[in-house]
Amino acid sequence: MDVFYDIPANPRPAGARGDFFLSKDGKRLRYAIFPAEARPLKGTVVLIQGRNECIEKYFETAIDLSRRGFATATFDLRGQGGSDRLIKDGQRGYVKSFDDYARDLRTFFDDIVLPDCRGPYYIMAHSGGALIALLTAPYLVNRVQRMVLLAPLLQIAITRLQMRTVKRVTSTLSLFGLGRRYIGGGPRPAVPLAFEGNKLSSDPDRFRRNIEIYLAYPQLALGGPTVSWVAAAARAVEKVTDPGFMSALRIPMLFVNPTADRVVDPSKIEAYATSLRLGSLVTIYGARHELLQEADIYREQVLAAFDAFVPGSETMHIQADPVEG
Repeated sequence: MDVFYDIPANPRPAGARGDFFLSKDGKRLRYAIFPAEARPLKGTVVLIQGRNECIEKYFETAIDLSRRGFATATFDLRGQGGSDRLIKDGQRGYVKSFDDYARDLRTFFDDIVLPDCRGPYYIMAHSGGALIALLTAPYLVNRVQRMVLLAPLLQIAITRLQMRTVKRVTSTLSLFGLGRRYIGGGPRPAVPLAFEGNKLSSDPDRFRRNIEIYLAYPQLALGGPTVSWVAAAARAVEKVTDPGFMSALRIPMLFVNPTADRVVDPSKIEAYATSLRLGSLVTIYGARHELLQEADIYREQVLAAFDAFVPGSETMHIQADPVEG
């Protein structure tokens, strides 16, 4: 079944296959499996996307992992990409609870990854996807060997409010029936955002490629988050930052922290990673939020960190030298 959306600047990896799986509550979620090219085979990386992302944004990363001997398994989160939308206005970034995302990840792992993909299994997750990975970590013990968490969403950088205050405000708005309203953004603009001044990447070619995907296939794109989505994220952050939850984490985790991130707060990532018994931290100086969509000088440091942390891949010494963004 062909479920991919190609553009000339972003062809699908060789051997890509995809389909839909059903969530526990009946949502159709689009997924993809990209086979490993290099030998020996080293296992499968389960890649968890961030908000307003889609499978196609990670074609390049799947190729990088394939050349290292890893297959990649990924899916579009509910409400975005090629997966079912949750409310009538499909542009609005909406979810009731991050627990729904966590249940979807468990279903994907049990129904697709375990039967169809070679172990051992690893997680690579970005931003909101990294928050989902943390939330699901207790279930993934003895299933996943290690997690690589890229710019995890633990504190929104654009607000001075702590996440507990964000939770209180957005939960109150939801009680007044405003959960589906935009907050901190609106519909996707008709004219794409300019590269200059963007918060996501310092690489003009990758930034343009991602814009072109959404211009060619606007059905894959979202506008801003809703009150409900932000409230759900705040509740998830509260849960994963609870000291009892943190002390119970049993999967070794590498946190990759971009210092020029203006979407999430790098200081919260550093504090969290250094508080975990099984947490490691790599700082990428000068990098912006979307580490796997960044310029090569930053992106290669991310892949070097993966190589050094994940057993079975090429062992490399990590030296994340300060670089001006």
